[in-house]
Amino acid sequence: MAEHVCPVWVGYLLASPLRKLLQNPRKILGPHVRKNMSVLDVGCAMGFFSLPLARLVGPGGTVICVDFQEKMLTSLRKRAEKAGLDERIETRLCRRDSLDLDDLSGRIDFALAFAVVHEVPDPARLFSEIHEAMKPTAGVLVAEPKGQVSAEEFETSISIAEQNGFERIERPRIRRGNAILLAKKARDPKSNTNR
Repeated sequence: MAEHVCPVWVGYLLASPLRKLLQNPRKILGPHVRKNMSVLDVGCAMGFFSLPLARLVGPGGTVICVDFQEKMLTSLRKRAEKAGLDERIETRLCRRDSLDLDDLSGRIDFALAFAVVHEVPDPARLFSEIHEAMKPTAGVLVAEPKGQVSAEEFETSISIAEQNGFERIERPRIRRGNAILLAKKARDPKSNTNR
């Protein structure tokens, strides 16, 4: 899987309101996100999905936005403040090789990894860290751009997720993207392992 990092200047294009014509965040995320949830936005960039997530979780919810580029997070904080959503959004600078989510173990209701798996050096670690942060009933929506990630590469990513405690739930349709909703595998009550 090729490793690629989104340049900061592309972040401005990705945060453009015109993008909503192709990928409407409310339509994509609305079926999965409810009021008062704790949501993790992995590779949030400048917040194209983060701000709509903050609206969906409402004043009692939190969106934890993780990126390893400080300039992306700085722009997101400014946009969140301008939109009056800064109290619902927590930004975190992570490392290239870790999301640094140890303090979130079992606290996340829903996670989003949109156009990010192909950018990380170790997808297995990424999925493992997301899995650890999630509540037992939580889901994660993984989406990758078709122009950058082939169907075979996407399938490899999903297999890695399955090896790290996830199971396939459904394949939502997202324009110009491959997408899948995953959930934590149910625990086998007779053992201490996932099914």
